[in-house]
Amino acid sequence: MAQNTATADNFDTVIRAEYERTDIGDAKLEDVQRKLPLSETLWNSSAFRKTLILLALAIIWQIYGVWLDNPMIFPTLTDTLGALWANIVNGTIPTRLIATLKVLVVGYVIGVILATIFTTIAVSSRIGTDLLSTLTAMFNPLPAIALLPLALLWFGLGTPSLVFVIVNSVLWAVALNMHTGFLTVSDTMRMAGQTFGLRGMRYVVQLLIPAAFPAILAGLKIGWAFAWRTLIAAELVFGVSSGQGGLGWFIFENRNLLDTPAVFAGLLTVMSVGLFVEGVIFRFIENRTVRKWGMQRG
Repeated sequence: MAQNTATADNFDTVIRAEYERTDIGDAKLEDVQRKLPLSETLWNSSAFRKTLILLALAIIWQIYGVWLDNPMIFPTLTDTLGALWANIVNGTIPTRLIATLKVLVVGYVIGVILATIFTTIAVSSRIGTDLLSTLTAMFNPLPAIALLPLALLWFGLGTPSLVFVIVNSVLWAVALNMHTGFLTVSDTMRMAGQTFGLRGMRYVVQLLIPAAFPAILAGLKIGWAFAWRTLIAAELVFGVSSGQGGLGWFIFENRNLLDTPAVFAGLLTVMSVGLFVEGVIFRFIENRTVRKWGMQRG
C-alpha cells in the first residue's frame, strides 16, 4: 500500500512553453464581428414583425370589403379610417375614450389593491389561503358582466356600477396569479428572507413580490384584458354616466344609427388601445423588470 502512495515530490513539474500564433490564415476581424444586413436586422425586431402582421391584416380587410361591396354589413378599411378620422377631428372619439379610461383606471387600481390585500392574507395564514381559494373558485368563473343587474340595483345608473363590475373582473384573476406566483417561490429563498428578519409586509414586498413577479405581471395583463372588455360590454348596455357616454356607448349609438363605418371605427379604437397597452406599457414594464433580471426570455 505504501509503495503505491505517491507524493508531489515524486513527479517532475512540466512547464509548457508559451508561444503566440500569428498565422490566422485568411480570417479577418469582420468575419468574427460583422454588421448584420438591414433585412436581417429588421427581421430580428419584434416590432417590425408585428407591423408586417398588422399590414397583412389591413390588406385582407380592404380586399374583403371591396369584394363584398356592402358598407352596411362590412365597410372597407378606408371607409373605417375615414369615419375614425372624422370622429377624432370633431372630438367625439377622444372625449368618449377619456371617459372610458377614467372609469377603467379607477376600477383597475381598486381591483389590484384588493387582490394584493387578499393575497397577503392568504400567504400569512392557512385560513387566509382557504378563504382566497374558496372565493376565487366561486367568483373567478362568474362573468363580471353578469353582476351588472345587481350593480344597477345597488349603485344605480352611473360610474359606481361600472367600477363595481370592473373590480370583480380584475380582482380574482390578479389574486389567483399572484398567489400562484407566491407558491412557486422556493423554500430556500423563503428561509433566506426569514434569516434576514423579513416578516409581515416586508416579507411580501421585498421577497415574495420580486421573486414571483413574472406570475404577477401575467395576472396584471389578464386583469387588464378582463377589465377592458368588461367595461366596453357594460357601456354597450347602459354606458351613460354623469351625462357622458363612453366608447362602448359610442359603438351602440352608431349601431342604432346604422352607421357601420363608425361602429367599426369604435371597434378599431378599442383594439388600438389594447395594442398600445400590451405593446408599449406592459412591454416597458417587462423590459425594466423580468427581462432585465433574466427571469424571462426576450
